[in-house]
Amino acid sequence: MFDIREKPNMVESAFLIGAYFDRRHKQEGFDLLEELAELVTTLGINIIGKELVFSREHTARYLIGSGKAAELMKQAKDIGADCIVWDNELSPGQQRAWESEGNICVIDRHEVILDIFNMRAKTREARLQVELARMEYSIPRLTRMWAHLDRQGGGAGGGVGGAGAARGEGETQLEVDRRLASKRLDKLRADLEDVKKQRDTMRKDRTRVFVPHVAIVGYTNAGKSSLLNKLTAADAYVENKLFATLDTTTRRMELPDGQSLLVTDTVGFIRNLPHDLVQSFRATLEEATQADFLIHVIDASSMQAVEFYKTTTKVLGELGAGDKRVLLVLNKVDLVDDARLMELQREFPEALAISVKTGQGMDDLLHRLDEFLIDRVVRLELDLPLDRMDLVALAHQEGKVLTEDYESGRAVIQCVIPKRFESRFAGFVPGFVESEARKKGKK
Repeated sequence: MFDIREKPNMVESAFLIGAYFDRRHKQEGFDLLEELAELVTTLGINIIGKELVFSREHTARYLIGSGKAAELMKQAKDIGADCIVWDNELSPGQQRAWESEGNICVIDRHEVILDIFNMRAKTREARLQVELARMEYSIPRLTRMWAHLDRQGGGAGGGVGGAGAARGEGETQLEVDRRLASKRLDKLRADLEDVKKQRDTMRKDRTRVFVPHVAIVGYTNAGKSSLLNKLTAADAYVENKLFATLDTTTRRMELPDGQSLLVTDTVGFIRNLPHDLVQSFRATLEEATQADFLIHVIDASSMQAVEFYKTTTKVLGELGAGDKRVLLVLNKVDLVDDARLMELQREFPEALAISVKTGQGMDDLLHRLDEFLIDRVVRLELDLPLDRMDLVALAHQEGKVLTEDYESGRAVIQCVIPKRFESRFAGFVPGFVESEARKKGKK
């Protein structure tokens, strides 16, 4: 079956290259190259060299100038690298040029992220999404993958089943693979549509019970899964690596005022995330668009915290979640000094400072979640006759009953319920009947 070559499995040492084309963007280029190093390290590949280069213009063949390209190819060989990893995205033609002339494996940031996603995917949905993205990336590169066919003859006996007459070397196999790839793409898209329908059904089941829903979003490795575990006592996978989470996890928690809240962990964002990955993971990221509001987690210990915030906000806008109410959280404040924390709080004045690791600020976060939901629920004290136990059952089913007392021969309860049910209980709130009578008397 057609697939991209498993290059990282063959690679032990890598030489990283990043190019920038505007001198004002030098620092950004440096930061992105450092992030690429983290990504490559996540694949278990040893980095033996890095080079940030400036080019006045993009070139069609090498992306940068031919002289600099030849110099970098030689540099990679001299230091013993068996792979060049580009931070910039290369076209299929550029990738072929670097590989054929440098006689070395060449991949780009896009392919690195795809391989990390492939390594991390656990559920059927995530595996389908990764395979779809990998297929879409690989199809334009089919000719590169079939370079071994160059040794085959193109005469009447060449090709598959002798059908290669008057065709280029390996052309018949390419056509077969393109047909297989096209069919596989259609199948993947259909399977993902089925997954989306199943997810929609699960969401409808959740909304029937009317439990508010929050999605945790943020840059990769910001501490989203750790926050989910802290809030809900869940067991979401946590690791200090990029893209440790690809599959969404939803858990239920109880807030200080007694009401319940569904909390969902989502896949992390990253700068220059390939567009096809955003599209492929749309079903997963839709949790952010369907949530009542978002918790946006920012890694306070990162010097690129502001840039990471902008990246996440941009992707949320692309997903249609840009208008959601957002609770900003500065995580890992135990790793920063007071001066850095004050700087971040000036940049994000509405953000809460917390440390999931030490528990700092977690009580403030819980109370802020209460405040975010205050317009959705109402707290009532009810005095119900025992023949209205249907209302007691409704309070249990749709809300949260805090206290119950039946010693007086009546049901005296305190509860938190969705506001849309308030009118059903209005006649049993002490003082309500007298208040309504006074209103009628004045009329």
